[in-house]
Amino acid sequence: MKTLLAATALTAAFIAAPAVARQLTIDDVSTLSRVSAPAVSPDGHWLVWQQRETDLTIDGGRFDLWRLDLTRKGAAPEKLIAEADVNETAPQFSHDGKTVYFQSDKGGEDAVWSIGIAGGAPLQLTHFKGGMGGFKVSPQDDKLLVWADRLPGAPSLEPAMVKKDANAGNGRVYDQMFVRHWASWADGTRSQLFVLPLTAAGATGNGVPIEGKLVGDAPSKPFGGGEEVSWSADGKTVYFALREAGRIEPLSTNLDIFAAPADGSAAPVNLTEANHGTDNLPTASPDGKYLAWFAMKRAGYEADRQVLMLRDLKSGAVRALTEGWDRSVASIAWSPDSKTIFVTAEDTQETPIWSVSPVTGTVARLTGAGSVSAVVPTPTGVVYAMNSLTAPDDFYRLTGKSTVRLTSVNAAKLADVEMPSVTKFSFTGANNDTVWGYAVKPAGSTGKVPIAFMVHGGPQGSSNNSWSYRWNPAVFAGAGYGLVAVDFHGSTGYGQGFTDAIRNNWGGWPLEDLKAGLKAATDKFAWLDADNACALGASYGGYMMNWIEGNWPDRFKCIVQHDGVFDARAMAYETEELWFDEWEHGGHPYYEDPAAFEKWNPVNHVTAWKTPQLVITSEGDYRIPYTQGIAAFTALQRRDIPSRLVVFPGGSHWVLKPRESRQWYKQVLGWMNTWTVPTAPQPQIVGASGRKGG
Repeated sequence: MKTLLAATALTAAFIAAPAVARQLTIDDVSTLSRVSAPAVSPDGHWLVWQQRETDLTIDGGRFDLWRLDLTRKGAAPEKLIAEADVNETAPQFSHDGKTVYFQSDKGGEDAVWSIGIAGGAPLQLTHFKGGMGGFKVSPQDDKLLVWADRLPGAPSLEPAMVKKDANAGNGRVYDQMFVRHWASWADGTRSQLFVLPLTAAGATGNGVPIEGKLVGDAPSKPFGGGEEVSWSADGKTVYFALREAGRIEPLSTNLDIFAAPADGSAAPVNLTEANHGTDNLPTASPDGKYLAWFAMKRAGYEADRQVLMLRDLKSGAVRALTEGWDRSVASIAWSPDSKTIFVTAEDTQETPIWSVSPVTGTVARLTGAGSVSAVVPTPTGVVYAMNSLTAPDDFYRLTGKSTVRLTSVNAAKLADVEMPSVTKFSFTGANNDTVWGYAVKPAGSTGKVPIAFMVHGGPQGSSNNSWSYRWNPAVFAGAGYGLVAVDFHGSTGYGQGFTDAIRNNWGGWPLEDLKAGLKAATDKFAWLDADNACALGASYGGYMMNWIEGNWPDRFKCIVQHDGVFDARAMAYETEELWFDEWEHGGHPYYEDPAAFEKWNPVNHVTAWKTPQLVITSEGDYRIPYTQGIAAFTALQRRDIPSRLVVFPGGSHWVLKPRESRQWYKQVLGWMNTWTVPTAPQPQIVGASGRKGG
């Protein structure tokens, strides 16, 4: 079979063949440049993006703005603005393409700035206090939409004066749930929308609130951004997604799409009140005729199918454009002429671009292998960012059926690295369904290699053809492991029925798929050492590690469990987004149906545990609280099973800081090396001629 990565072949055109190749390491990955937030001038002349560079002195990243002349063949990227110790992000073009608006933290607080596309001195446009989350410029460049954390009902961006009693103590007091969410405790503020007038001299004042009496976060937290707000073509209306807050907030997935006048003169109107599932990604057409968004039908389910919807803004008529297409729309972008909607959607371990006709709803796939992470339609084609299992994001342009690579940002950093080969495979899994997986073979390996059997999280997710700065299959291959991943029942990109199959079934069909998938891989790939394997996973994958301990205890030499559920009963009361846990176990709270939670509860099978396990957790993880990890470690220790606990202070559900990421891999690979037996040396590859396919 062909390798998953189409972009790999393109890399050879950008770099010379190295004299000596080596394996990829986490030190490489943690220092790669990261491109995102592309913007293209309305005339298609310039591409601008934000680029992150790792700074180990601050254990984080710094952002600059880069530009590329799209009219000159072979043009090289160059910095537009890169002030030392300042982060410049979120570039947006003026309607004439001569000015780039951006966000900067110069001076200590985020503000909106501008700079000419030709360069020059930047100009600070906003001067309100209290910082901000993000912004969008109106199509006429005469208004700024800003979102910022303020107390509910704030009359402007001016921070509220709160008197503090020096003797009051530091205790937090709450009267309803959502006391904490993902990685932060509730502090009483909400992300709110404000509009400011914009002139060439700047955006004066503290803005006008446009949400009326609504209380909630717009954009949503913690993942929402500019994709959840949209200007109308005439700049008179703002469309935004919001879930109204209240006692039901931890139980509700009901984000709605609202329309609000940009001058704050009237209360917002709920355009999707009839749908009690999620509505999100409002995207107005450039011609002012339509509003697109996606909708989920089922309330309380965060992984329902995301159907592309279309509202005629004049008549109010609504159509479900992709009701007959069994895939979930993940992003939405209109062509400049409003004749095509471009979306991304997962499909069998890939995330391509698709075109959708706003007239007929006809869907067509436009790109092949790889995961598209950003789409910017232009008058001369679609500019997009794409990555894969063996390549981080770079920019490409699609014109008709022709694709041109625009950047190779990390070519120099990866010039002497020989990437592994990747091969898809399929097999018959649970319910007699076809299940897909992939195997990653270390570059230059000879003989058999030990197995890293990786289980993805979600559980409604995918081990897809995408680059990761956290769980990176190429790094495990670089360490000499043959990585195997299986998209078990519950995974996305195979139709909604396949995704739904994991409900009330956490330890059932998924485990059947994992067992059958590992056997299928070891039968198919002779280079995998079937008797020399470690299993590893995070979040739901971490849950599965604990489930495997008690229900597949004799298969693996070791296990790595990160942020996994150990006790379903405790999880039901400790987690914050209650809709998730309750939906997954039938739709009821634990006390109404404890049997549904206990059926797949790892804590009930501890007496069968025997496999050495590394447990990793973070104190700041409120999704699956760190107490779950401590409990699993306690069970291992009490049963005298070789085990180790790694706790990251602060942190979250993920390991994000460069130095912590390096420590994470040192612990994980060290643990796996302790329990697996290398069966073949991993020599340096001499005279390599570029990256290989599989």
